[in-house]
Amino acid sequence: MPEPVRGGSLVRLRAGWFALPAHDERAAAAVRDGGVLTCVDALRFHELWVPPGHCGLHLRRSTNLTGVNVACRPFGGSLRTATRAVDPVPVALAYAARCLSDEEWIAVGDSYLNLTGKTRADLRSELRGAGRTVERRIAKTDRRAQSGTESIARVRLRSAGFDVTVQPYVEGVGWADLRIGRLLIECDSVLHHATRTGYANDRRRDRRALVDGWLTLRLTYDDVLYGWDAVLADIKAVTARDRHRARSAKHRAMLQRSVLMSTGEGTSPEDGSDGTDLSTAVD
Repeated sequence: MPEPVRGGSLVRLRAGWFALPAHDERAAAAVRDGGVLTCVDALRFHELWVPPGHCGLHLRRSTNLTGVNVACRPFGGSLRTATRAVDPVPVALAYAARCLSDEEWIAVGDSYLNLTGKTRADLRSELRGAGRTVERRIAKTDRRAQSGTESIARVRLRSAGFDVTVQPYVEGVGWADLRIGRLLIECDSVLHHATRTGYANDRRRDRRALVDGWLTLRLTYDDVLYGWDAVLADIKAVTARDRHRARSAKHRAMLQRSVLMSTGEGTSPEDGSDGTDLSTAVD
């Protein structure tokens, strides 16, 4: 037994792998089970937004090792040699492709791009060879997204056929999460209303938006993650009556200013739609 282990300054996890006494327990569990931490557990370790659920230990291991937990597998690419107990984000994303649904993976990808400032092109390069499923998901990521709930709402709304603008700028209000015509959709995270100031500021923004001619729909974390059918029905009810369309000259001018200010402030995506949905929002 090495002297540091006998002295208590290192903890032996398995042959050739050691940890400091104050180590990450899930990473240590993955190493003890013959692998390294990857997939959603590694993404959480790197402090990215990860959807709820997905319990159990997420690890990968070489084929010559065995363990209690089922190892995660990517859709494509060769097994990468592990040099540390927790996979870097690109490797973890490749291995999360099977464990996460399309919308969940895209939301995590949004979180990664937003946190690092990287582009879709960067992500494609980092995940080269990960397979067609991953390629298709990368094309739907958007680094402007500010929360996982916003990302999932965007993906679901676009899948339902809505023309959705991401992070539009609204004069007198500031940046909103999503926009369909003149309908603003704000997607609050679990901690969004943790302060009295934040709660009051949202009400001020909603009031100003209403006075200026915008419609605001504010969604909670639970609305998006657990009550989406009702949310989608409400949005369809609003848009079916064309209440979201800019019919008056005032509303058309208001919407045009939002489009110009949003793209002018450097918020247009690097290779996707610019969100200029005037053709569908204005008659």
